[in-house]
Amino acid sequence: MSVVAIPTRRHPGVRPPARPRTSPTLTITLDLVPGPLSPRLARLVQLLGELAESGEAQLRAVEEPASGPRPAPRPAAPDHVRILAGSRMVRQGDRVIALTRIEYELLLFLAERPRRVFTRLQLLSSVWGYEHAVARTVDVHVRRLRAKLAGSEVVTTVYGVGYRLADGAPISVDHSS
Repeated sequence: MSVVAIPTRRHPGVRPPARPRTSPTLTITLDLVPGPLSPRLARLVQLLGELAESGEAQLRAVEEPASGPRPAPRPAAPDHVRILAGSRMVRQGDRVIALTRIEYELLLFLAERPRRVFTRLQLLSSVWGYEHAVARTVDVHVRRLRAKLAGSEVVTTVYGVGYRLADGAPISVDHSS
C-alpha cells in the first residue's frame, strides 16, 4: 500500500499570491509487508488519517494492482548492494544504507556504467554537474561511500586515472522500485 498526501488546502479569507504558485505537496510512500503493522507504523498511519480528517491536507490511498500474491522476497546476500532507483534507496543485504545525495548519485552513475574508468573531472561534471570544485572532492566522497558499504568491494581506484565500478561488484540497479 502507498499513502500519498496531496496539497495542503488554502485557508478561507487568505488571498492567494499575485502570481500563481504550486501549493506545497508532501508525498509519503509506505511499503508495507504482509501482516500486522508495528506500533510505530500504525501510529503514523493514524496520524496521517487525523491530518486528513482535520481538513489540513487531503489524503489519498493508492493501492498497488492486485496481480495475485507477491512472491516471497529472496534473502539477499549479506554483501550484495541493491540500488532501488525509483525510491532512491540503497540496500546492502537486508539493511538500508543511508547515503547522501552525492554518494547515491556517484554509486548509481558507476553502477550504470560498469567497466568504464572515469577521471575525477569526468565524475565532477557528470555527478556533481560542474567542474569548478577541487578534484579531491571526488576522493572524499568515494572514501565515505566505501566506508558505508563496508564488506562490499564496489568502487575500484585506477591509479593515475580515476575510479570505476569493481569487476564482479555485488551490485544491481532496480529501476522499477
